[in-house]
Amino acid sequence: MEQETQPITPSAKASPKQEVKREVVELVKLVLLFLVLFWGLKTFVMEGYEVQGDSMQPTLQDGDRILVLKLPHLLARLPLLNHFDPMDEGDIVVFDKRDEGHRRYVKRIIAKGPHQPGNKVSATEEVADPAASVKVEFNAGTVYVNNWPIEEDYLEPAERSSLDVEEPEYLGPNEYYVLGDHRSVSKDSRSFGAIDDEQIIGRAVLRFWPPGKITLF
Repeated sequence: MEQETQPITPSAKASPKQEVKREVVELVKLVLLFLVLFWGLKTFVMEGYEVQGDSMQPTLQDGDRILVLKLPHLLARLPLLNHFDPMDEGDIVVFDKRDEGHRRYVKRIIAKGPHQPGNKVSATEEVADPAASVKVEFNAGTVYVNNWPIEEDYLEPAERSSLDVEEPEYLGPNEYYVLGDHRSVSKDSRSFGAIDDEQIIGRAVLRFWPPGKITLF
């Protein structure tokens, strides 16, 4: 007695191809999702940055890689959270120098102007009322903020004798006075003045390279 064989239908022949196609589509979706997540993290949350130059020695060396946290600074620009000031004196920040082709600098915040949500001013504008601002000045290598000397334990002894700045700087709302730790070679607010809030990209939170010098800030 002969057994009847079931004919192979076109749909059965096509199923392996359909399975491969389905797997390819899923892989493409996964790759696209990964790229979107990576872009979102880099744009809004955290970004790696390579230190260039010696202006932050001994804290940071040329070629060190740091993680820059962006999210708190971006959130502080939202209307519901603009009372929050995520930057403090002593923080190491990366900022954008727009007049130098958007070159990025890494410096330390020495002083900050009054935090006034929604009241943005340009760092190039003259402060109309010095009494409502923060004064920064140099005397014999010491930095004074509102006539009070600040402690700078991160400086090498030789850097404490940096040249004085003849005229004090008055910081308006949401302005920051930034300096490099290697004062004798650093290009910073002594030459280009204060920076404003919108120039700041984020705060350095971790040095992750080289591996033997991993440091939290």
